[in-house]
Amino acid sequence: MPRKGMRSIFFKPSPNPPRHSLPPPPPSPLRTFSETLMQENIHTAESLITKWDFYNNNINNSVNPHHSNSTPLFSGTRQDAKQYVNAVKGLQSAMKYLVAQEPSSADLLRAQSLMQIAMKTLEREFHQILKANRNYLDPETVSNHSETVSNRSSTDFRNSFSDFDEIVLDDEFRLAGEGVADAERASMLAVNDLKAVADCMISTGYGRECVRIYVLVRKSIVDEALYHLGVEQLSFSRLQKMDWDVVELKIKHWLNAVKVAVGTLFNGERILCDSVFAATAPEKRIAESSFVEIVRDGAMMLFGFPEMVAKCKKTPEKMFRTLDMYEAISENWPQIESIFSFESTANIRTQAVTSLVKLGDAVRTMLSDFESAIQKEPCKTTTPGGGVHSLTRYVLNYLSLLADYSGVLVDIIADYPQSPVPESFYRSTIVHEDSTSSSFSTLPPPAISERIAWLILVVLCKLDVKAERYKDVALSYLFLANNMHYVVEKVRKSNLGFLLGEEWLAKHEAKTKEYVAKYERVGWSSVLNSLPENPSADITAEQAKACFVSFKAVFNKACEKQSGWIVPDPKLRDEIKGTIALKLVSKYGEFYGKNNVGSDSVIRILPEDIGKQVSDILCGIGDSSRGSSHPSTTWSSRRSNGR
Repeated sequence: MPRKGMRSIFFKPSPNPPRHSLPPPPPSPLRTFSETLMQENIHTAESLITKWDFYNNNINNSVNPHHSNSTPLFSGTRQDAKQYVNAVKGLQSAMKYLVAQEPSSADLLRAQSLMQIAMKTLEREFHQILKANRNYLDPETVSNHSETVSNRSSTDFRNSFSDFDEIVLDDEFRLAGEGVADAERASMLAVNDLKAVADCMISTGYGRECVRIYVLVRKSIVDEALYHLGVEQLSFSRLQKMDWDVVELKIKHWLNAVKVAVGTLFNGERILCDSVFAATAPEKRIAESSFVEIVRDGAMMLFGFPEMVAKCKKTPEKMFRTLDMYEAISENWPQIESIFSFESTANIRTQAVTSLVKLGDAVRTMLSDFESAIQKEPCKTTTPGGGVHSLTRYVLNYLSLLADYSGVLVDIIADYPQSPVPESFYRSTIVHEDSTSSSFSTLPPPAISERIAWLILVVLCKLDVKAERYKDVALSYLFLANNMHYVVEKVRKSNLGFLLGEEWLAKHEAKTKEYVAKYERVGWSSVLNSLPENPSADITAEQAKACFVSFKAVFNKACEKQSGWIVPDPKLRDEIKGTIALKLVSKYGEFYGKNNVGSDSVIRILPEDIGKQVSDILCGIGDSSRGSSHPSTTWSSRRSNGR
């Protein structure tokens, strides 16, 4: 009986059935020749088809495990495969002839039965080629040789099996002569074999069976590859319950997976489908449907993960992994769009875009929350010794990392409401003139520069308020100097400098110097004022003695107090100490040289000892509690505890 839903054309009644009232016309010589040729085709096909069916049945019944994995029809020079494909082609021609001329003949039933046996053999061969050459049909190998495979698929196997005849006989020898590596040669030969079988099965109406086998094998390979890359089916409720450390590890796996999947796995699978099922109608539609069936589930799972992450609770520490995922999709988007260009893969493209949008929304929300957290920072917390506040460190480290993502942030915050900061506050006129042209370009993106500048300004305003909490005015200025210096150095040594510009750096560096000068003036004016305004003026011995006593007391008190203060940056600390020592030694040395004769050495300080005592200040050793309202709490840890 004919195979259901398949070859009804072979049993379609003749449009002009013979009239039994009249004897049939005598056969023409041409028809006799055609009948003879068709009979020969059927006989040849029967001989080969039954031979290989008998061989395969014996192989399947064999206890030798090595036989079950062999593909004897498609091996060696493919001579047997060539004969078999040609025989099937001849059988198909005979069936078409019989349908047109003798639709009720026994030969047609016999040919149909043979065709079904042949298709079972080719199904088996197709499956074995896919399984046996799994390592040679990996996406990376296929991707690397896509041009060669595509060219050969589109020219060597385009219209008929006669092309296959010309290639299979010397394929291995020719490829070896071209210096193709063993793995590459095996991959290319496997693709040729698959293409030959697919063409044969599709042309005889068995395309559905061919596609079913192909999708079954290749989908399992793709799914397994994604599993090993860490891509798994997750529900949103399950993801929400995971600790961030676990989610972050999954994001790391995803970042690697999307790179491999888009660049190699999906791309290689698309190329392989186009090669096996030639990119010409109707095979083009078969290639498309096969590819979609193979990758759809994995691709949707891969591109759906970022959307779920973006919907989870948003905290500042999640910002950078969110940006990593946004950047990964954004950078791979051209290839995603190319690989999944079919209308039938529109849902995959939509999922990738949806994840991109949701990630962007999450970034904008976290930026707003970050700014809000800075503004809500309690103003009463200060730093012992006037050092760099934990708020300053946290925010500047955070922003310096954020600046590394300026490329994607341009898109994310392009339409984000900006803060009312004058452009002159954050933007310097940085222009680069091409050496070979007169074109100019301003590099820092305005939206990013403004947002970064605004966040830094919020921090600096907070620091101004915190400085007022110090009981000692000099310590408050030292606190501001330390924090401003930290901000400037962090900006200078990161991409923040590129975004904010040289003018911004110059302005805030000048502010640092201003704070340092105020600290020196307030913190050491009492020491300098203990000496006469004109240290070389003539005064009495009693007056000189009183000055020595006063200077020593005030100087020792200042050194003792400031030994608990701190300047974390060694270079800035040495500069401040050097300036203070220079001013003190200069004035005191002149006074000492004028009035040292006759004075009691006990009440005097040697000029050379001033520098030694000054070197011990601002190192954070000693009691600094007198200058601070209360100890500081680490801002970042409090933010973490508040989640």
